[in-house]
Amino acid sequence: MSYTQLTLKERYQIEALKKEGLSQSAIARHIGVHRSTVCRELKRNSSPGGEYIAEKAAIEARLRYQYKKKNRRMSHSHIRYIRQHLQEGWSPEQISGRMRLDGLDPVSHETIYRYVYRDQKQGGTLYLFLRHKRKKYTRRSDNYAKRGSIKGRIGIEARPAIVETKRRVGDWEADTIIGRGHHQGIVTLVDRHSKFTLMKKVTSKRADDVTRAILHLLEPVKAITRTITSDNGKEFAYHALISERLKSGFFFARPYHSCDRGLNEHTNGLIREYFPKHKAFEEITDKEVVAVQNRLNHRPRKVLGYKTPAEVFFAKMAVAYSVA
Repeated sequence: MSYTQLTLKERYQIEALKKEGLSQSAIARHIGVHRSTVCRELKRNSSPGGEYIAEKAAIEARLRYQYKKKNRRMSHSHIRYIRQHLQEGWSPEQISGRMRLDGLDPVSHETIYRYVYRDQKQGGTLYLFLRHKRKKYTRRSDNYAKRGSIKGRIGIEARPAIVETKRRVGDWEADTIIGRGHHQGIVTLVDRHSKFTLMKKVTSKRADDVTRAILHLLEPVKAITRTITSDNGKEFAYHALISERLKSGFFFARPYHSCDRGLNEHTNGLIREYFPKHKAFEEITDKEVVAVQNRLNHRPRKVLGYKTPAEVFFAKMAVAYSVA
């Protein structure tokens, strides 16, 4: 016979037969299990004095099972999943949160971090795929906002209150990322609700180049574009033209308040992992920009219940177009 988990009824039988003085072999024959099962049960769940109580034994067995389940080792499927998605730029928390949606029993993000650091001690390179690689995060200087005034500027104070709730798609935050030596850049747009990101490389930071890029990115989704919020950079000087072409509101964040566009600031930090400040953007191709955009949009986000920005954005778009 092979080992099977004992039922509470069988444990009551073991308790009664043991009190009658039967041997372990006799108890096993009586309840129809292997002798080693009874031996193991009595050894694990008897008191130091040798007393066996069925109800107490059942509780202790259940606690051992739960502890073992909670601290299970990662399977080969877990390891393949973790390694694949670390290399795609996912964080351990995103990997852990997404596992259940992808049909795997989840392991905690702490377990994934321990696995990565153990791999590092053994000479592995998985830690290089962690976003900050144990480096401290440095906040962007508020001096970035000191770039003069813009004609016809409409402040964020006039923006509809619903934008702050992040309940709908089509409210975008806009910014630019500049390459080494302030040569060339990337225009970034992030949807506040879905965290969906759009990116386009520009040859300069001039207002006309940035305007063309924004229109190129948003005209395909013009029907659901409602507002755009940017910082006070001169590259957004043609905001009125953008607003007119897209039939949307264009608003400017308060000077020295990067929190007004916190999502865009965070997203730019993620993009900088692929295109760091010391990188010459002349070397970046449009194909590489699109590849990074796709990585961000197909990476699960905790705030979205570990769905991806693309899943949330296109689901909302489908609803919006069907209503229209």
